[in-house]
Amino acid sequence: MEFSILADSFNKMESTRKRLELTQFLVELFEKTPQEVISKIVYLLQGKLRPDFEGIELGVAEKLAIRAISKSSGIPTKKIEEEYRKSGDLGHAASTILKQKTQTTFLVEDITVERVYETLFKIAKLEGSRSQDMKMKYISSLLNDANPLEASYILKILLGTLRLGIAENTVMDALAIAFSGNKDNRKILEHAYNVSSDLGKVAETIVTKGLEGIEKFGIILFNPIRPMLADRVKSEEEAIEKMGSEFASEYKLDGERVQLHVEGEKVVLFSRSLEKITNYYPDIIEKIPKSIQADNVILEAEAVAINENTGEFLPFQELMHRRRKYKIEKAVTQYPITVNFFDILYCNGKSCLELNYNDRREKLEKIVKENDFAKHIPMTIVKNQNDIENFLENSINAGSEGLMLKMLDKPYQAGSRGSYWLKLKREYQNELGDSLDLVVIGGFFGKGRRTGSYGTLLLATYDEDKDTFTSICKVGTGFSDESLDQLYQILHPKVTIKKNPRIDSEMEADVWFEPELVIEVVASEITLSPIHKAVRDKIRKNAGLALRFPKFTGKIRFEKAAEDASTNEEVITLFKGQKKIAHGKNLI
Repeated sequence: MEFSILADSFNKMESTRKRLELTQFLVELFEKTPQEVISKIVYLLQGKLRPDFEGIELGVAEKLAIRAISKSSGIPTKKIEEEYRKSGDLGHAASTILKQKTQTTFLVEDITVERVYETLFKIAKLEGSRSQDMKMKYISSLLNDANPLEASYILKILLGTLRLGIAENTVMDALAIAFSGNKDNRKILEHAYNVSSDLGKVAETIVTKGLEGIEKFGIILFNPIRPMLADRVKSEEEAIEKMGSEFASEYKLDGERVQLHVEGEKVVLFSRSLEKITNYYPDIIEKIPKSIQADNVILEAEAVAINENTGEFLPFQELMHRRRKYKIEKAVTQYPITVNFFDILYCNGKSCLELNYNDRREKLEKIVKENDFAKHIPMTIVKNQNDIENFLENSINAGSEGLMLKMLDKPYQAGSRGSYWLKLKREYQNELGDSLDLVVIGGFFGKGRRTGSYGTLLLATYDEDKDTFTSICKVGTGFSDESLDQLYQILHPKVTIKKNPRIDSEMEADVWFEPELVIEVVASEITLSPIHKAVRDKIRKNAGLALRFPKFTGKIRFEKAAEDASTNEEVITLFKGQKKIAHGKNLI
């Protein structure tokens, strides 16, 4: 398949933010795509080469890309850098530069999607002392044969700056329309994606085997399942209203949610955002197989840092000391953990997703043998408000955040957030009564002692209906010097010149970020706002919702993807659940 077809489609997609138009462009692209290329196209649309859980990253720096452009065009690097500063996009700068190309290539090899993909894959696999030279050679070979538009998008993919405003839901809509003729079949594709976390494989299956093949999609050991998520409730009364007369209550531990795939002595771990995190937990790899009474199994657990002397749970921040590339063994010793199991998704070659909670819990307790390291999360069946209050107090006293409340007769809904699971956290000393996990979308340069960092951050909720990130507040309090420096190191590489198409904000930030990082925030209340876009027009026409007096809690949610952040529906629920406020006070 000619790469120019893909480049033209990318160009169209970058010109719009309308989801219907993006979907139509995708449908047209898929209809032109040969069967054997469809998975590659889907990965490239996502700006990747393989599904996230395989951890394949290109790792190409801007300086190396500039050198490759210079080698291909014969134009000095200084002139390329000047053009880059002017346009703010190296892909666009390369397109402009290559139009001025002074060198002539006599033998031009066709630029195909297959060639670009395979070359990028070779680049991603390169390691060692000569890897940078080899990367430049491969990049130059593509640029030599590419036209300016093709070169622009090759570089954007390489640098991770391809911003099409497309998420998985839009891709699945387009696949359903293109290959089944009915957008409603997206639900079938969504199930396949939820149990495989591999959108390229889903695309390949519907193209080659149709909907029948998609319906047969099953769990594959060592491919992560997208986790089930919970709605939140503010009070015991609200929980009973939504859950009914009898339901399970578990401790909500302040740790890292881990999905464990175990077969014999082989253990692979995935985070909530489907990142492979096996390297951070060598103690789990060593100890957990001894506790498993099954040939193969997929389990969910919370890894929680503990005080080794008292056995008490420690805050999430303690666990994050393990997130390092080096000296893991030292971190394991300094920050011991327990692994607290709460669900079973697959056992001895069979899915457990369709089983109800009661049956899954019973199976979990048979499969996982408890000891000092491997434990079952404390659970009880509650029937009234008093039961919940007592168990919540026990949970808080043990160092937990609150409770997870689960319907006894419901299955595990991979990849979805719903009312089958609810979370009830201890109340903060404010009217809002809960924290929010928000996406960092923009930054404002600091002053005074915050010079050289981002003193204030612009935050957003996730709009599930529109697949966008809607602004809800600026936050500038709660930051220590250490956290400001840490956030700057994380956010600076995510700076973009242009706002990502999925960001919906009237407020203009000094810099925009790729919507990827999630942080936890508390606030005094949620108010109506003429400025912010969260829940725009749903409560009052021409008004959105905003947080009043927001404060950073110190918790960076590395384990959460941006789409796992607090949703607009959650914000509406919290807003409606607030204590009545004086008329006029709720407009800022």
